[in-house]
Amino acid sequence: MRGIVPPFLLERLTAHESATVSQCASRTLTVDDDLRSRRALAAPPAPRARAASAAAGPQRTISDAERTTTLPGRTVRREGDGPTGDTSVDEAYDALGSTWELLNDEYGRDSLDGAGRPLLATVHYGERYDNAFWDGERMVFGDGDGVVFRSFTGAVDVVGHELAHGLIQSTVDLVYQGQSGALNESVADVVGALVKQRELGQTADQADWLIGAGIFAEGVNGSALRSMSAPGTAYDDDALGKDPQPATMAGYVETTSDNGGVHINSGIPNHAFFLAATAIGGSAWEGAGRIWFDVLETRAVAADADFAAFAAATIAAAGARFGDDSAERTAVADAWARVGVGASTAAAPAAPVDDETVRVERSGGLLGRVHVAEVPESSLPGPEREQLESLVGSGALHGLEEDPPVPDAYTWRVEISQRIDVTLGERALPDDVLALLRSILDRGGRRRP
Repeated sequence: MRGIVPPFLLERLTAHESATVSQCASRTLTVDDDLRSRRALAAPPAPRARAASAAAGPQRTISDAERTTTLPGRTVRREGDGPTGDTSVDEAYDALGSTWELLNDEYGRDSLDGAGRPLLATVHYGERYDNAFWDGERMVFGDGDGVVFRSFTGAVDVVGHELAHGLIQSTVDLVYQGQSGALNESVADVVGALVKQRELGQTADQADWLIGAGIFAEGVNGSALRSMSAPGTAYDDDALGKDPQPATMAGYVETTSDNGGVHINSGIPNHAFFLAATAIGGSAWEGAGRIWFDVLETRAVAADADFAAFAAATIAAAGARFGDDSAERTAVADAWARVGVGASTAAAPAAPVDDETVRVERSGGLLGRVHVAEVPESSLPGPEREQLESLVGSGALHGLEEDPPVPDAYTWRVEISQRIDVTLGERALPDDVLALLRSILDRGGRRRP
């Protein structure tokens, strides 16, 4: 679960002088904790392939939870339907379309997964719920408490941010912890900012570089949730406290809360992107945005990448796209240097994912037969490759390891070069994982005694 409002803000609001705000914040934290627990136990969603008959363009479906926490809720608007008159429904529909257009029109990517994944959203979630989040399948929006937060559908960059978590999940799948988690949040902010700037037709110099501008209610001393141009200045309010984001590594926060400070330390890579985008100039989605997207699309970093590894990847991507002696590469390298991040090639993955070999072996049963497949990961269809990388990057496969083995039962062994080697009991495998392994086995399998 990836929420736009960090838990430390909600925790502060539990002590708000308004009983309404305090109760809403407490209820939101409880709902969020429950969602995280359920999400941690759930198997990664199976990849979806676009149906041959599906029309080109975004495939949006908006549902209404009717102020309950039951998902997905009642369907109220489908792709091609006209406005409903419900502001939250129509804002969500439009913002999903703006995000799809950025990905498709500028980067040639058909939706979040590159295969036309439907864009799903639920509005009016919970009773005055103070957050919006991506749950791995859909966007979910609360209406806000009305005192501190307005409805979360009113900011297109919030929608772009949350959908970007789905894009990240389908590409580099950055682990949501520590520096890789802060990068996850930062990349989502980058996409949210690009969606808003493209929607408004702004150049990098014209943009406000604020994330979540407009979601604070009147009376809150703050302009937005985060500022990419000046991290640490987005708000300074008696109830919310002062924006804690650092702009450089000199202010890096070591903490065990918020998954190791993912919403706090994301200010550092956010500021690096702002510096690069404004130095390059023009439309940010054509310059720095194109470079950052290249890193995602080529999976140029490992799932547990730190800031230095990501910096190295963006500098390399700038050189590959614009030239090693280009102003763009210089701008990116200078931006990371100014925030105190030194590019490290040592932190980058040893070899591109596409060069690795996937070995799947099924053995056991009463006859003890063995069926083996060894295939290059690059030979797998995109959705299967993304599902496999999601399972590996999230650690989900390790969570399914069989210990101890069950006599005469079928077992699976999965190896990917030097990255993973696990043995799984077939009877305990989720259907989507078993289907993936069978598909790989069918592609290059052979039997042996």
